[in-house]
Amino acid sequence: YLKISKLALAFAIIRSKPPGKSCKEYTEHLAKIVSEQDTSLVSEILWKSKVEALEAEVLRLRQELLLNKICPKFGLESRKSGASDENPLVQESAYPMSYSSQLEDSGCDVSNDYAFDSLGTTSDFHQSERNLHPSKYCLEIAPPLSLCCANKEEPLAAPVQFLQHLLEIRKLSEIGNLQADFTKLEDDSSTICSSVSQLLDGLTAFYNSPKFPISDILTEAICVLISLIADTKLSNHVVKKCFKKLDEFQKKLIQIILRSSSINRFQGLHAVSHVLVLLGRNNILRNSLISLLLSEVHQFAEQMCQAHQIQDACDITQYENIFYLFMILEQLLQNETEESNVSSSQYDGEEKNKFMKNLDQIILHLSDEFPLFSLYLWRVSVLLNSAQIQ
Repeated sequence: YLKISKLALAFAIIRSKPPGKSCKEYTEHLAKIVSEQDTSLVSEILWKSKVEALEAEVLRLRQELLLNKICPKFGLESRKSGASDENPLVQESAYPMSYSSQLEDSGCDVSNDYAFDSLGTTSDFHQSERNLHPSKYCLEIAPPLSLCCANKEEPLAAPVQFLQHLLEIRKLSEIGNLQADFTKLEDDSSTICSSVSQLLDGLTAFYNSPKFPISDILTEAICVLISLIADTKLSNHVVKKCFKKLDEFQKKLIQIILRSSSINRFQGLHAVSHVLVLLGRNNILRNSLISLLLSEVHQFAEQMCQAHQIQDACDITQYENIFYLFMILEQLLQNETEESNVSSSQYDGEEKNKFMKNLDQIILHLSDEFPLFSLYLWRVSVLLNSAQIQ
């Protein structure tokens, strides 16, 4: 193979040789160009790596400075020397034991722990929501303050640690143990936005190619994110100012669910669905998320209807994945929110009208060949109209 490749290269050089140059001169000229390109590429990669490292260091310093502005007393000197290094965000908060214990399973077996209830949601979702109740979810044990730069293996470490300490200051100031000035967040909102952005990018990278069992740092990252957007005081600084980034994050997670095609993908899809449900508990993010889900479900339903009319085969993989979107939608629409007495079923966005338009005809066309899909469409429509019925 190597001899054939060399011979082919020699013929290519001879045939493309410009007039006035010998084959040797032209070959040396081409070798010089390739060598310069390789050197330039290596140099570009090195410089890019240096720039990223410097940017990370600048963000780390900005994070530390912001914490000192909010609460100058919050530092190593104010902490007990015997402070525990125990992780304050236990793994069971984001992923219950019944879920984490099955992470290494192929995803094909359905045990009693995964049995669907009457609305198609799993017991794990309900257990997780109880564990992550905002009033109970707090940092009881805080790690020592050490904003070290994250290594390549743990790109989430730096933003997670910064946001952890921000939540800790918030909790300690609420119970009167610390004096903190959170108006400083208004003066330097870019730091917290950059940290949240870095956190979301890290989570997106994981869910694009998930590895199980889930590492502690990832579990911690999810818990910090959910706690951050659930905190009434910090939520105004995070959700509203980072809404565009959070909205993009939700869109990416939905696309990950729809496009996932690996055989043992169900563990990852369950984890992504779980995060979307937790994000949807926020009043601001909920309507946006419901709109995105309704749009994708409606679009797929129309594609199914068109394929049925022309007797074309549907995408079985996407058909299986779409039921995760149904599960998330039902979870967001069926219950009253824990933060307020306003029912989620009162959602009345533009996507609702698009979804309900011609829905009866779509269900009628698909009910014989796809009864389960039609049933889920009908159940979502009932939940959307429940406020009207009441």
